[in-house]
Amino acid sequence: MVLGGIQKLTLLDYPGLVACTVFTVGCNMRCPFCHNAALVSHTDAQGGLDEEEFFAFLRKRRGILDGVCVSGGEPTLQPDIENFVAKIKGMGFKVKLDTNGSFPDVLRRLLESGNIDYVAMDLKNIPERYGMTVGIADFDVARVIESIGIIKESGVDYEFRTTVVSPLHRASDFEEIARLIPFAPRYYLQNFVDSGDLVSGGGLTELGEDELAKALENTRVIIPQAKIRGEE
Repeated sequence: MVLGGIQKLTLLDYPGLVACTVFTVGCNMRCPFCHNAALVSHTDAQGGLDEEEFFAFLRKRRGILDGVCVSGGEPTLQPDIENFVAKIKGMGFKVKLDTNGSFPDVLRRLLESGNIDYVAMDLKNIPERYGMTVGIADFDVARVIESIGIIKESGVDYEFRTTVVSPLHRASDFEEIARLIPFAPRYYLQNFVDSGDLVSGGGLTELGEDELAKALENTRVIIPQAKIRGEE
């Protein structure tokens, strides 16, 4: 595994559990609003986290941490992701996977393995503007749609989420986005925050309060329990 770092304690990333978050390096997308630019563009372990160091950390946290969030970058890009999560699960931790849904075959194997307890998948935008939003003009949205179905049928607990960015999103988009996942038990809108480490340049802002409220209103036409992240 190529690991970029670790957040040693989080009460937010894994719903209801005390967890840590480990970040994998590399991503197939180039979302301009991504706040983990260093993880997206780097493809080697130099300056990152040694895998054995990570597992040594977990051994010391048995009985303290309940779960591990595997995030990125995009974890399903890693060729040994299945062994990695199996080892975490084998140590007695619950495992949450963050994914952009680009690799449905890998996602299916992970969910069928029994080593994933919770999955959070990002929905980037309406299908017509997906490529623009992820920075890949010819991106195949069909892979995302397939991953949605895999998650729905997996029996694994899950959520979907969208980072809301102006001018990439409009309040009027969110009923259409919600129609992709009308069955979702949880769907979160999370307003963009400029971390200072974005994949690409400026011109991106959060949605204003009124526009974000309208986006949520439109989402709730399809998913009544949808929420703004941080207001749940």
